[in-house]
Parts: sequence; C-alpha cells; structure tokens
Amino acid sequence: MENIEIVIANTGKRKKITPGTPLSDLANEYTRQVTEKEGRSPLPILGALVNNQVQPLQYRVYNPKTIKFIDISDRHGFRLYRNALCFMLYTAVHKCYPKAVLSIDHSLQNGFYCRIVSAVDDFELPDSMEVCRTIREKMIELQEADIPFTSKTMLISDATELIRPRHMPKTLNILEHLHQLYIDMNFLDDTVHKVNGKLAPSTGCLTTWDLRQYGEGYILQCADPEHPDKLSMFTDTPKLFSIFREHYQWVELMHMATISDYNRIVYNNGGQDLVHLAEALHEKKYAEIADQVRQSGARMVLLAGPSSSGKTTSCRRLSVQLAVLGYDVQQISLDDYFVCRARTPKLPNGEFDFESIDALDIPLLNEHLLALFNGEEVSIPTFDFKKGDPFYSGKTLKLGPRSILVVEGIHALNPKLTAQIDESLKFKVYVSALTQLSIDDQNIIHGTDNRLVRRIVRDNNFRGWNAYETLHRWPEVVRGERKHIFPYQENANVMFNSALLYELGVLKRYAEPLLKQVPEDCEEYAIARQLLGFSELILPIDDRFIPYNSIMREFLGGSSFVY
Repeated sequence: MENIEIVIANTGKRKKITPGTPLSDLANEYTRQVTEKEGRSPLPILGALVNNQVQPLQYRVYNPKTIKFIDISDRHGFRLYRNALCFMLYTAVHKCYPKAVLSIDHSLQNGFYCRIVSAVDDFELPDSMEVCRTIREKMIELQEADIPFTSKTMLISDATELIRPRHMPKTLNILEHLHQLYIDMNFLDDTVHKVNGKLAPSTGCLTTWDLRQYGEGYILQCADPEHPDKLSMFTDTPKLFSIFREHYQWVELMHMATISDYNRIVYNNGGQDLVHLAEALHEKKYAEIADQVRQSGARMVLLAGPSSSGKTTSCRRLSVQLAVLGYDVQQISLDDYFVCRARTPKLPNGEFDFESIDALDIPLLNEHLLALFNGEEVSIPTFDFKKGDPFYSGKTLKLGPRSILVVEGIHALNPKLTAQIDESLKFKVYVSALTQLSIDDQNIIHGTDNRLVRRIVRDNNFRGWNAYETLHRWPEVVRGERKHIFPYQENANVMFNSALLYELGVLKRYAEPLLKQVPEDCEEYAIARQLLGFSELILPIDDRFIPYNSIMREFLGGSSFVY
C-alpha cells in the first residue's frame, strides 16, 4: 500500500506514513524528537487538530492530513482533559454507587459543581463526607491504572439499549430522539457514556485534579492549564454560586434542566409560552433589583459584566424600573471615557489592549462623578471609535434631588474605577449569561460558549463580521475577562443571570449558517464545529415571539431601545 504524506504543523515538517497509522504512534515519535532536541519531555500530548478538527489519539490517518498535536495548555487540549476527567468521575460514581446518579450542574471557575443523588427509592447514599472519600479513592485507582478511553461507532438502537439500565433518563431521551443510524459512544473499562466531545487518551493523563465537598454537593477541581502540575486556584464565590443554585432550583421546578426537556416543550408547540415565561422572569428580576437600589439609598448604579452578557439592555431595562419608582435616571457609558489611541495600553504583541482598565480615562471620570454629586453640570465626552479619539458634542449632565446615575461598562465593579467616590453612593450589579440548559446530566453547555454564540450573531448583524473574525478575536476577549472582570464579580451587591431558557433555539437559526462558513484551513474551524455540536441538538424557535425590549434584541436587532 502506497504511503501518504502528512504535515506536522508543530514543526512544519512533512513525512510519509502508512495509511491507518494511529495518531498515538505519531505523537510518541513527536514527543521523542522534542525531548531529544530540548533535553526535557514536553507536556503529555492529549490529542490533535487533524485538518483543524479535534481528534483523539486513537484516530487513524488514512489520507493526507495536516496534524497539530495539542496538550493541556491549548484550549482544545484543555477540553479533552476536562471531558476525560468528568468521564472518570462518572465511572467512579457508577462503580461505587450503581444505584446513584451523577449530575454535573455547571462550571465553577475552572472546575465543576456536581451532585450525587440516589436514582432509586430503595437506595440511600451514605453521608456526603463518606461519598466524597469513596469516590475520590476510586478515581485515584482509575487514574493509577492508566485505563484508555475508547470510542466505538455503533447503531443508535444498540447504544440506547446500553444506556437504558444505567439511570440516565436524560441521556436516553436525547439518544431516542436523534434522527441518525449510528453514533459514537465512549467507554472507560466497562462503563459507557455519550460524552459531548473528544477525550484525552487515558486516565493516566489526568494527574492533577481534586474532588471535595462544597455546599450540598461537590467540586471537581481541574488542573491549571498554564501550570498543569498544579490545581487551578479556587476562590470561594458565594454570590455567584447562589445565582447558580437559584437557577438550578428554578429550571428543576419548570422541568427545563436539559436540552431534551426544552425540545419536548418546543415539539409540543410550547415555544411561545417558553419565551413569555423566560421574559417574565427577567422583568421580575429587574424590578427586584430596582427595589434593592431604592432600599440601599445609593445615588449611582455600577453595572458590569463580560462580553455579550446583555449589559446594555440590562442598563436600559433597569433604568425603566428605577423610573417606575420615581427616579430621574441618568446614564453614562464607560465606552465614552476611552483614552485616545496614543494613550491606549498595548498587549505584548503590539496590539491595543482595549480590555484593560487603563484604556479608560479614570481621572476624568472621577472628576466628573465628584462634580455631578456636588450638584454641578458636567460636559460628557463621546468617543469616536473610527478616529480613536474622544470629542465633546455639547452633551451635558446634571443630577437633581431625585436623580440616580447608572454607569455601565466591563470595569464598573473594579474599585480602581471609582476610587474617589464614597462607597455609600454606589450600588453594584453584575450581569452574566449563566447558561440555563445542559445537554444531559453529565454534559453542560458552558456559559462562555453561550456568550460566544450571542456575540457571533451580534457581530454579524451590527459589525458585518463573519464568524471567523469573531472566533479569532474571542481568546483575547476571554483573557481580558479573566484579568479585568471575573476577579471583581463578588464585589456586586446583586447578580443578574441574563441567560434565557429559549435563547439557544432562537440563536441557532442565525449562528449555524455562520458557523458552517468558517473555513477548514484555520484553527477557528475546531471551535465552530464544537459550537455546532450542541446547537444541532436544539430545536429552533421563531424569533417573532420575542418582545422588543428583550436582551435577545441586543443581538438579533429590532430592539425598542437605542444603543
């Protein structure tokens, strides 16, 4: 059989290989070469981008391909690691307590919050300390055994029968409603599951993790991608956690925790009711926040959140609720306080760092705020993003006795921003889209992915960007959030979950065609395929049901607010 040519993107070298060669053989050879050249072993290879699609090391190469090996420091490699770690946890739970069910509810920093509960009436779990100890010991045992993760393509009817006795009704429901003949199922030893994504090669790769009690459940801590031999730092975030708990209790009450629950409602013509329900919850929350602002006696609301969290619409809708309470609401956008391009800080690669708080004219902002709270009239700048300079258009602002100032921007909760303003004048609101749907009990949709889908649709509608351009910029956006936004989220007096139960069903109509246009010859193709992976499981909802003041209008267009 004639050899085929592949390209190892890590080195740029071409080589001939036998058709059917597994990636694991090529990865071992690559590791040996790097070790010989650098005198030390590189990080373990967890998988590869094969023509910019994530593949496990068991994948066999039959045609010419470009191959890039990835480790935990790569965002795709980190997902391989996290997927495998969650599967190892599931396996440990299944082996220790076959009559229990693992529910991975949501991500929490770089880990996961999960619960383990009885799946049958005749079984009672031991106390949580004993459960944690037992499962942790089983996970260590699985890790030390270095058991390979494997994948098998099988008839979906056979996969369904494998899942049926394993107390996984939500996974079973998804399998039963997939309109396809075959499906890839994952195995660890004799444990089977449908993991949403590819996996690291074996349990032996999962050397850094921890499982410990947290609240009513457990935290599965992951490695730090930048320091794989260390656990990712975990900081207690009780306010954020309480929002997740409140969300979980609500979706359980509504029987809407997973995609299969959502699809059932939409299939039975319940999409319009779902929109009304989700929007009513948002309106109720905005009203509650406005009441808290009034009770606090604050004169300024600081509203912050990460990209595509719906900050701008939240600012407008909260302002409406404050007006209902008799306030004269005035607004300031921090975007108007950017410094000129010549003063904008830069990243190590020489590009402008617009995510930095030092990209804002903090002295000018504080000067204006102090003047406003002293009853003075202030000329407010407007930033010209095309020219990269602020200018004064004649816009002025003055606060009266019933005035309240709403300041919106990604840095609003950073103490450095309003350091000269008395804390008693401030009420702080943190807005973020904390995804409200999971794929099943063990596969979540990350909030970051939810916001990325929002941003892809918005950038296309209002900036003329294609999905590739948004995906290409996204890593820098996330880097800025981790550095400048997330560390200050617990400073908030109140947190608002801007995710909507129906939104992924609406966004898919717009996002899927854009994602399918991402070219194969770029690494962003892998992220596009990953987003399509869960989007394609969701039934669509027509956006004509969405009210004109909805957060969704910030991304779709047609809002009654002026942005």
